[in-house]
Amino acid sequence: MSPTPSPGETTPRADAPLRTPIWALLPLRVFLGGTFLYAGLSKILDTHYLDHTSPLGVHAQMLHAATTSPIGPLVSFAAEHPTVTGLVIAFGEVAVGLGTLLGLFTDIAALGGFLLALSFFLTVSWTTRPYYFGADIVFAAAWTPLLVAGDAGLFSTTARLRAAIRRRRQPNSTPDDVKRRILLWGGLITATTAALGGGVIALTRRTTTNPKPSQPTDPGTNSPTVIAAVSAVAVGSSTRFTTPNGSAAYLLRPSTDTFMAFLATCTHQGCPITPTGSGFRCPCHGSTFDGNGQVTGGPATKPLINVPVQVVDGQVTTA
Repeated sequence: MSPTPSPGETTPRADAPLRTPIWALLPLRVFLGGTFLYAGLSKILDTHYLDHTSPLGVHAQMLHAATTSPIGPLVSFAAEHPTVTGLVIAFGEVAVGLGTLLGLFTDIAALGGFLLALSFFLTVSWTTRPYYFGADIVFAAAWTPLLVAGDAGLFSTTARLRAAIRRRRQPNSTPDDVKRRILLWGGLITATTAALGGGVIALTRRTTTNPKPSQPTDPGTNSPTVIAAVSAVAVGSSTRFTTPNGSAAYLLRPSTDTFMAFLATCTHQGCPITPTGSGFRCPCHGSTFDGNGQVTGGPATKPLINVPVQVVDGQVTTA
């Protein structure tokens, strides 16, 4: 009769009753793993992310965060190496996401997720008021159950590796030998996944960042673009439109003879803003702006970007 396996040597049965404790962390694990994987891939595929001149890039974000963060000196140091820092963050999120979803060194992945979320809270979300408007502190807290309990062996690549190694090496295997082989095979799986993912990402970036050869500038691209008829915009209302370069913006009419427009982008982290009352609000981190585009609530510190407009023959156009 074979000895009863110790906890963690084999993967628990996936058909175990749903009320058993091993299922309790699975929804949280799927959500956190999927979210961090998506966040990391979004950064890697974003052409602005590593652009040092873009206000939406990681360099600009770190410089802005350093002025208010309690770890400002560390953030300023990281901002001196934006490409390395940006790649570490992005690929760190991808690694955390994959590790959590696959059950590969889940406790280590959870530690990485906790540290990333904590760093975002201390930088990006530090000035968000009240604090619970910021999602990063919630993510940091959400990682702690997985940090303590891991994946409980459910749908766990690490548990399967441990069980397979023990079956092949018994009875001569030692705990140290098993751990060494788990690290070896786990590292091989991680490296293979990273290589395949990196190849796909590199190919994607190449096809998206190298479009058709540039064409001569169309002299008509700078001509005024009609936004709306004056009669179609009520006093005190706002109208969404697209600028000639493809950016989303809002046209406002605060009084009968006054029109103004702003890009629909929060100056904090580039999230799309939404009209609220007589101003705007950023749903990402809670920044608010009045009808003149001025900041009325952080973490944003700069006013909305103005879009020049004019009235020509009863039409509101870009200037």
